[in-house]
Amino acid sequence: MSDLYSPTERTTATRYRDRMSYDRGAAHAILDEAYDCSVGFVVDGEPRVLPTLQVRVGDTLYFHGSSGGRFGLAARDRGVPVCVSVTLLDALVFGRSQFHHSANYRSVVAMGVARLVTDPAEKQAAMSALVDKVAAGRAADSRPPTRQEFAQTSVLALPLDEVSVRSRTTGVKDDEADLTLPHWAGVLPLRRLAGPPETDPGVTVAPPAYLPGAPRSPWHTAAPLHGGHVRLEPLAPAHVDGLVEALADDEVWRYLPTPRPATREQMAAHVDGLLRRQWQGSQVAWAQLEPATGAVIGVTSYHDIDPDFRALGIGHTLIGRRWWRTGVNTEAKLMLLERAFDVLGAEKVFWYTDIRNERSQTAIARLGASRDGLIRRQRPRPDGSWRDTVVFAMTADEWPTAAKRLRERLAFGDSPGDNP
Repeated sequence: MSDLYSPTERTTATRYRDRMSYDRGAAHAILDEAYDCSVGFVVDGEPRVLPTLQVRVGDTLYFHGSSGGRFGLAARDRGVPVCVSVTLLDALVFGRSQFHHSANYRSVVAMGVARLVTDPAEKQAAMSALVDKVAAGRAADSRPPTRQEFAQTSVLALPLDEVSVRSRTTGVKDDEADLTLPHWAGVLPLRRLAGPPETDPGVTVAPPAYLPGAPRSPWHTAAPLHGGHVRLEPLAPAHVDGLVEALADDEVWRYLPTPRPATREQMAAHVDGLLRRQWQGSQVAWAQLEPATGAVIGVTSYHDIDPDFRALGIGHTLIGRRWWRTGVNTEAKLMLLERAFDVLGAEKVFWYTDIRNERSQTAIARLGASRDGLIRRQRPRPDGSWRDTVVFAMTADEWPTAAKRLRERLAFGDSPGDNP
């Protein structure tokens, strides 16, 4: 197979020939990055343009529609002539003159006859590929179509034979006479960014890591951690009911910057907020569970995660009051510190706590952390007063001594001050 598509009369540029190419690899890269396409075709002498999702498999482009729709019906006999376009907008270009405003983009135009896929195996493979195009791994993590759904869906295949690539990647191209005009000129880059997933009501599992835009660094992954007093597993909506029961105590939330969620709906919103920050890469949250019973007893997290400077905070720790002074908090912190220093290679772990929360300051100091200072009026409390925040930290050099002491404390059942 040639690295280039052969130009045809329909794919030969009449203007801006420097922007046109027939590079097969470039065309494939654009099609693979783009989710959607616009399919142009003619029905009863009238033009139609259909926006739809697409996926490339080898040198064939697949797109789908309804088996009863005009597009699917038009392709039943000998296929349907189509023109497919895909465009990725990369930047807006601002010239000093209106005439030289433009855009940077990458686009593909493909022409040919799209055939209706009738072979069941090819059709199923194409439908699975379309689902995996939305998120790699999703086909295996969702129900396949029923016989009725399969019949209701039409899949069309377009051989990628008559293809052209057009792109603009340069900056401003003002006329020389306009270069002294007092107007700003330049390029405004654009990019598509996946936002935090919005979990559908009733879903009990956390958003999967394969979703587009999900942080995949180990620093942003809530790996399961197992201990004798407590088990940490990635926080998920399924933990909401357990958190409502375990944390229904105002004293547990006394020094937190957020008020206690009083209802299940409020706790669900609280958990969703933690998961959204996790998706954005600033926080990683775990549910804390009893190893023997699986009962939810609290939550904890990494926050202010900075892989470049190899630092992170441990905080937003809430444990049901009945598990205070049991070794749960000490063991949970030990496992989080082991992951931070021994697995992630952190240089520093830090803690923030309210200056009024003497219990927390004592517990953090007993972990082996040093008080680094005070951030005055750092954030408002739920009651409207301003919180002064005490900062504790532990460095990689201090970790071996702290780890030895913590392991000895747990081995001898020493848990005084073991409160979050």
